[in-house]
Amino acid sequence: MLNFMIGVLIIVILFFIGVMVYDGNRFHKVEYTVSSPKIHGNEKIIVLSDLHNQSYGKENEKLLQAIYAEDPDAIYVAGDMITSEVSASMENAISLMEKLAEKYPIYYGMGNHEYKLSMFPEKFGNMYQIYEDKMQKAGVRILRNEHIYLPESNIDVCGLEIERTYFAKMQKKKMPEAYVEKLAGHPRRDAFQILIAHNPDYFPQYAAWGADLVLSGHIHGGIMRLPLLGGVISPTLQLFPHYDGGRFEEGTSTMILSRGLGMHTLHIRIFNPGELVVIHLTEGKK
Repeated sequence: MLNFMIGVLIIVILFFIGVMVYDGNRFHKVEYTVSSPKIHGNEKIIVLSDLHNQSYGKENEKLLQAIYAEDPDAIYVAGDMITSEVSASMENAISLMEKLAEKYPIYYGMGNHEYKLSMFPEKFGNMYQIYEDKMQKAGVRILRNEHIYLPESNIDVCGLEIERTYFAKMQKKKMPEAYVEKLAGHPRRDAFQILIAHNPDYFPQYAAWGADLVLSGHIHGGIMRLPLLGGVISPTLQLFPHYDGGRFEEGTSTMILSRGLGMHTLHIRIFNPGELVVIHLTEGKK
């Protein structure tokens, strides 16, 4: 009996290792449609999040080809394309952004890893400055609590950069009522307001601010996904997080939460492959 149990345990362990290897090296496409009378015409956008410098194939060839096949009108980045580790490589993320920027406008919202690199040069040296310089040279629009208005589609895009304390592990810091407005200013009520906000935990605050559509990441789909229960654990070590991936609604606001493309620290994805998020923005009733 003992040998039988050991054999079963070995099979289970090998199965999960196989799933980890498989899911950690693949991504799939997920699609959403978001409608609003504020949108002029139709737009197809792609959302990239939490790449953490991973590469799908040589020089991200598989990811690039999947994006080229969609031929989006624009690409929105919801943060953490790189990882805040001393001397960590950023080449895969830089190369991907440079190649995409040759074809598409890119609007880049900061994640906690980009923010950390920028805030602690005494630890990370000039890593962030190198990265930002490369992005600017490529034509990527980095939005650090800034807006850009797109008149043809009547879309206003804002990239929200919140402080590190709102990413603390084991606890969720309460966000003051006027905090988002203090950072991002007033939403544009006469346009379709997109807010790129890396941390989805504060979706109610983003909705109250006036976002029509929130684009988030950060949670990595909960690392491991279980039937009915969803994502198992968040980067803040919250078990079974409510916002783990997918579409969420709060009043008149919609949040599309990407399960991300890469990994860091715990290089684990189980029943949780990376996601290439495609959103169809259409003119019409919500």
